[in-house]
Amino acid sequence: MSSAINEKFFFDYIRLHLFDGSLSAKQVGGMQSILTAWSAKHGGQDDRYLAYMLGTTHHETGRTMQPIKEWGSDAYFFKMYDPFGQRPDVARQLGNTERGDGVKFCGRGYVQLTGRANYTKWAAKTGQPLVDNPDLVLQADIATVILMEGMIAGSFTGKKLADYFSGATADWVNARRIINRLDKAQLVASYATKYYAAISYTT
Repeated sequence: MSSAINEKFFFDYIRLHLFDGSLSAKQVGGMQSILTAWSAKHGGQDDRYLAYMLGTTHHETGRTMQPIKEWGSDAYFFKMYDPFGQRPDVARQLGNTERGDGVKFCGRGYVQLTGRANYTKWAAKTGQPLVDNPDLVLQADIATVILMEGMIAGSFTGKKLADYFSGATADWVNARRIINRLDKAQLVASYATKYYAAISYTT
């Protein structure tokens, strides 16, 4: 789509339908970064991709629309993700090999990037030193790249947006498998369809 998203309509619509009538500057700024990146790099693709990415961000960030660090204490992250914690099999799947990796590589960003293996992969993809400085994933520009490239390419679970949105196919519920099996799938779908309704273009 060559024309620009009608941002006034977009923000007016979601303010009413997704944010109880009020948006903060940070919420607007977070969404603006996603809209800008979409228009610059992916604007010719299916708008349902953008809507589902926004719905995912809405859910994963607790509707702050800012890249966030996973909620929890260091003790919790150690227990859940560390090779010396209570779930060594999970730690192994995440590529966490050293004591402290569970804390260092806890979830961050718009999609809660987790584990040494994922930080290493995205360091290569973004050219950023994410292994040495995982908090870089909290920067909106980096978090946006991970969100968009990961969901379009299927980098997180092997499932990608094109698997669920193509032609007449629009599977808003099962698209949750791109991120986290079917956890809160109906809820994320409800957000995403509202974002899709908000997307229109200037003429």
